Amino acid sequence: MNIVHHKIYGESNQNPVYILHGIFGMLDNWHLIANELASDYQVVTIDARNHGKSFHHPDASYLAMVQDIETLMNHLGHDQISLLGHSMGGKTAMLFADINPQKLKQLIVADIAPKKYFPGHLEYFKAFKDIDFSTIQSRKEAESAFEPYAPQMSVRQFLLKNLEPDSQGGYKLKINIEAIENHYLEVIGAIEFQHVFNKPVDFILGEKSGYLKTEDKPYIEAHFPQAQYHLVEGAGHWVHADNPKQFLQILQDVLKK
Repeated sequence: MNIVHHKIYGESNQNPVYILHGIFGMLDNWHLIANELASDYQVVTIDARNHGKSFHHPDASYLAMVQDIETLMNHLGHDQISLLGHSMGGKTAMLFADINPQKLKQLIVADIAPKKYFPGHLEYFKAFKDIDFSTIQSRKEAESAFEPYAPQMSVRQFLLKNLEPDSQGGYKLKINIEAIENHYLEVIGAIEFQHVFNKPVDFILGEKSGYLKTEDKPYIEAHFPQAQYHLVEGAGHWVHADNPKQFLQILQDVLKK
């Protein structure tokens, strides 16, 4: 049985909060938020399969990632959790709610809708496959190699977290790029729900993001009738990193429901 790599913050086992990252992310992206929540909750941050330090597997489907959360809950002895997911993690969280409503107290979705998106990561896949990381000698050299594929420095720094030093020299990828690419159309595809989830659902959105639009709300509210929306000022898609203070305040408020 494969258990996804995870990190636990906080002592109390009463109010577990699980956090799921987005594509090319890892649990470290959520350290500051998890640390702040740890005084009131037991927070579990997770590396999705094929990401971070988690196991590699050719199945990178949403259903497989949902099953990984079920397996981890059983492993940690949690019967019911609050679940927060960002981007790809948000879609995983929404599907989890549809399949396992009894295992959730509430659902929190950060800056994603359950719809099909434009394939905006193709250059990053190309970078991960084209660059010969075995010849890279420093982080600065790696950043320069990524620049043609990701001109924005914050994006490059995010992607570079997927590299680690190779004992044979140079660097290597932590992620299973083949499995993620093979399932990429599903990752950016729509989530189709079978049920109505009648518990609290909060969407925390970046003011400058545009990932969730007004026209997305009827489908959301048909399956999540308690859906509420919260806007984080000045934030883009990486809503928790762009304005962590306001994001944390909203998150703390919705967790108290």
